[in-house]
This record gives sequence, structure tokens and C-alpha cells, in this order.
Amino acid sequence: MEAIQSWVSEHKLTSIGAIWASAIGASLACNTRARTPLKPSLRLIHARLHAQALTLAVLSGAAAYHYYEKNSIKQAEATIPN
Repeated sequence: MEAIQSWVSEHKLTSIGAIWASAIGASLACNTRARTPLKPSLRLIHARLHAQALTLAVLSGAAAYHYYEKNSIKQAEATIPN
């Protein structure tokens, strides 16, 4: 798990891009199996909206993680006597 966290920390934009692309693919795959057939343009719009929502959630989580990590480092430095 630590190896994954270190890779994601080094490749943040690549990770977010991969999540976005997989969300587009998953949404397109789900929309093609829908009971009511949709136009391809409408399927692309829905896929983009789903991917955008997921990307915003991931970015919010990354910001919260960065904030938590930064504060924990500050607290660790404060407890070390000089």
C-alpha cells in the first residue's frame, strides 16, 4: 500500500488523468447498455459529466490528503526537541 501511495504522490496528474479516462470509459460502457437508446453525442455528454464529477471528488480528496500530510509533518517537527 505504501508503494502505491508513493507512486501516486510522485505522479499526481497522471493518476487523476487515469481516473478521468477510466470514468469516461465506464460511463460510456454503462450508457450503451441502457434500456432507452441515446444518441452518441448525448452519451458523450453524460460520460463527460460523470468523469468531471469523479475528477472533482478525487481532486478534493487529494487536497484534503495534502493538507493532512502537511499538518502531520509540521506536528512531527514541532515535537522533536532542538
